[in-house]
Amino acid sequence: MDNSGQLFPKLPLADWIESFVDFLTTYLSTLFDAISTVIEFITEGFVDLMDLAPPIVLIILIALLAWWAVNWKLGVFALIGLGLINNLGYWPELIETISLVVISVLISMIIGIPIGIWMSQKASVQAIITPVLDFMQTMPAFVYLIPAVVFFSLGMVPGVVATIIFSMPPTVRLTNLGIRQVDQELIEASNAFGSSTGQRLTKVQIPLAMSTIMAGINQTIMLSLSMVVIASMVGAPGLGTVVYRAVTQVAIGPGFEGGLSLVILAMLLDRITQGASQN
Repeated sequence: MDNSGQLFPKLPLADWIESFVDFLTTYLSTLFDAISTVIEFITEGFVDLMDLAPPIVLIILIALLAWWAVNWKLGVFALIGLGLINNLGYWPELIETISLVVISVLISMIIGIPIGIWMSQKASVQAIITPVLDFMQTMPAFVYLIPAVVFFSLGMVPGVVATIIFSMPPTVRLTNLGIRQVDQELIEASNAFGSSTGQRLTKVQIPLAMSTIMAGINQTIMLSLSMVVIASMVGAPGLGTVVYRAVTQVAIGPGFEGGLSLVILAMLLDRITQGASQN
């Protein structure tokens, strides 16, 4: 036993990780640059698209969407809540936050749903991917910012990448769970009619599992919003920047305004996605 009280020498795990990251940045820099360019183009394009319409037009459209998806009460709440955010002067930050969340959630769905379907069809795949999802969900969110900054520098892109990694597991898990929970008798009936695997998935399993899949997407949206403030530490714009700046300056008023704006947005996205899954 040495003086530090350890029976064995300390593993150079940190050195191994840094060497691996150096390897990736050296040999895959072109790939990271391409990913960064694509994400930046999409997010900036989404922000520019939403900036084409005056705030009042977007507020009315979102309120109508909330009314259609849930009820008139949520529509009125959307009208008042978004109007308040615009009145407080945080409309540009709101648009940037919505852009970050929407792009992150869409990419999470594009990656996560196929992985969840794959897990539901093969037990061996589920056995391999489940520990990876456990790791992704238990790792502190701040840790994801380190490789994101190393690979993608500062700005919106590392915020989007870190948000995707942090928020994707619920979509994968609940897609897998929803498909596996489909009544076995229905699956046997579809097999008896000669359905292929693809037909069984698209005609029986996925439609019946849609409510569970939507619940996973809803959780992904909520996790994305929780990552907004953390992502502001690496330069991601939006309401998170307002909150982070207020924390560093101990500015209670602006911090409350930014936090209230995030709460209003979170409530709207939560209720709208829940309502859409039930329609």
